[in-house]
Amino acid sequence: MSPRPDLGPKPRLGYAASSIERAAERRADAAALAALENDPRARVYVVAGELVVLKQATAVADPLFTLVEARALGRTAELVFLGLCESAPRFAIALESAAAEVLKTRGEFLVTDLRSIAVRGLVEAEHLPPLAEGKALLNWHGRHRFCPNCGAATNLVEAGWRRDCPSCRAQHFPRTDPVVIMLAVAGERCVLGRSHRFQPGIWSCLAGFVEPGEAIEDAVRRETREEAGIICGRVSYFASQPWPFPTSLMIGCHAEALSREIVIDRAELDDARWFDREEVASMLLRCHPGGLTTPPTMAIAYHIIRAWVEEEVEFR
Repeated sequence: MSPRPDLGPKPRLGYAASSIERAAERRADAAALAALENDPRARVYVVAGELVVLKQATAVADPLFTLVEARALGRTAELVFLGLCESAPRFAIALESAAAEVLKTRGEFLVTDLRSIAVRGLVEAEHLPPLAEGKALLNWHGRHRFCPNCGAATNLVEAGWRRDCPSCRAQHFPRTDPVVIMLAVAGERCVLGRSHRFQPGIWSCLAGFVEPGEAIEDAVRRETREEAGIICGRVSYFASQPWPFPTSLMIGCHAEALSREIVIDRAELDDARWFDREEVASMLLRCHPGGLTTPPTMAIAYHIIRAWVEEEVEFR
């Protein structure tokens, strides 16, 4: 067996380990919310669809605005309460896309997507979880302004954590879509795949949505079989990651591969194949002789793959 590769310090998982205390008990208290909005320490993240507005700075950008500053940027919609950061209130506000386009022309602002912010390290890492929270929540509001039950316009309540229909009295709550993302392994080899959307050279874990009435383990086995034709047995949970594109929760797993022949579903994957541990280590280190690589360190796929390369996977 090859010696265990030295991959260096483990990077932080993007959008996870939030420092926000959500303070859910304050959401239904109008007086408490008013006090939080008027707190001089209150700050807001500005989100325009897939884009986030940042203040340009010399080192990393600043994503925090006062409420007055945020509303001066252009026409805004929902304001949602994210929680408290060391007792300081944190909010997110929806900015109209047209206003964001105007801000792109102004040198004091950087307007870009959340994925680029994470990959390029444009803000301090502590801001990524609340940005993910705010983007996902505001995306849900943008798509649920009308009641799916009767079609009437709904009202934002509980600081943005519910919408109520005044017509049929239905209550609607933000949703999170669970997605399994897994690495099928067999001894010194693992299965990696390529999505049609990937840039050349990138290989990653397989993934797919959990279906209604389906356990996580069953979803891992089904998706691996459907996408790559590999039959799996035991499944080991690894970790999870909020993925605000738009509102998913990535559930990371390792799966014990029981078969070896790969049969690719070309509608889902561009390619899939077996890799040995040494080759995957070179991909993680960005020194593969063929230029192959894994997803960036902020993605849970990187961490799932790395855990296997470093022999930290155990099936019970």
